[in-house]
Amino acid sequence: MLAAVLVLSAAAQALAAPRAELVMDMRTGEVVFAENADTQLHPASLTKMMTLYIAFEAIEHGEIGLDTMVTVSAHAASEPPSKLGLKAGQKIALRYLIRAAAVKSANDAATAIGEAISGSEAAFAQRMNRTALAMGMTRTHFRNANGLTEEGHLSTARDMTILGRHVFYDYPDYYNLFSRLSVDVPGQKLPNTNRRFLSAYKGADGIKTGYTNAAGFNLVASAERGGKRVIATMFGGTSTQARNARVAELLDYGFKQVPDRVAAIQPGRPGYVGDVGNVVVAKAGEPTPATAGTIIRVSAAPATS
Repeated sequence: MLAAVLVLSAAAQALAAPRAELVMDMRTGEVVFAENADTQLHPASLTKMMTLYIAFEAIEHGEIGLDTMVTVSAHAASEPPSKLGLKAGQKIALRYLIRAAAVKSANDAATAIGEAISGSEAAFAQRMNRTALAMGMTRTHFRNANGLTEEGHLSTARDMTILGRHVFYDYPDYYNLFSRLSVDVPGQKLPNTNRRFLSAYKGADGIKTGYTNAAGFNLVASAERGGKRVIATMFGGTSTQARNARVAELLDYGFKQVPDRVAAIQPGRPGYVGDVGNVVVAKAGEPTPATAGTIIRVSAAPATS
């Protein structure tokens, strides 16, 4: 029985936040395993997948550019760790904020991204929620751009898996960022918070870690082997090591369950409306709407360093 194969010790579970898990065939969206997948829990920095998704969307549609210089607010600079160490009034290119949020999981960078796009973190959270609803993330509510614990800031293993799948399919030109073991920003080399899993699990190429005391150790992980692609999400791990081992088991199970060959059914991409109005919900398999902007890869060499 799967439950027996994937079981953790009762002692380990007792030390963790509530646990939830989901395994999905990334190609089709078919769920092959779920446990407490619709229980609302603290997503922690898994939240940053949505912050980054909207950043990619805003760049694509010309709202902002990767080389746009963002002025850091006092609010963003005051965010607690993990952080880049931004100072109030500092100017920094958006591309570096994206790198820091995606790889180091920097809270100050995530908040600065949200403020740069929507004017305030509160307005950005509204856009996050509109986009989440359009994706079918029906049990998610965002209150901030970074995932720090806040009343009412909740999601589920199912919803975060849906979000990870959208990041992969909707913005493939940026997806390589999540597989990088480190990134450079001015004056710093930032290690990936997911580097241990990326290095240890064959075929792993993302996506995002999360941790707070309330959440435990969370991870949305994707891997590709022999033409199969599986995504697995875990909330509530007891440690980085225990979480990574568990997610490896979940992915292993997924690769055994999904077919070798299958017609991919991409998720329907939310229609673009920017910071106003209602997001149009696309149906699975529908073509992506035409875009107005040109994508510039976040890993491209900046004009200045």
